Amino acid sequence: KMSEYATVQKSALKIKGLGNISAGKKKKKKDKESKHRLEQVVTSQNEEEVKTKKAYVDKRTPAQMAFDKMQEKRQMERILNKASKTHKHRVEDFNRHLDTLTEHYDIPKVSWTK
Repeated sequence: KMSEYATVQKSALKIKGLGNISAGKKKKKKDKESKHRLEQVVTSQNEEEVKTKKAYVDKRTPAQMAFDKMQEKRQMERILNKASKTHKHRVEDFNRHLDTLTEHYDIPKVSWTK
């Protein structure tokens, strides 16, 4: 009768990058020529970016630019207003707001005995 475990491999686990069992990946040495080519490509891309930035024309109407400017201004005011309040002040404002609400928003009492 053959045991179910007879076909199981009985060797030690091989863990990647552990000593002499497996040397792991060897890094390739970069040659200076490819590095020089890479630098040339990067500098040519930078020059192209500068040219495209100069060629960019704002196609928005004066009204659109004014609208965007006002939106930015309002956003800054909102941020400064929120930053100026302390937590205590925020809680007081929230409580004041809850007091002004009608009883319709109150949490109903739940009782099993009535």
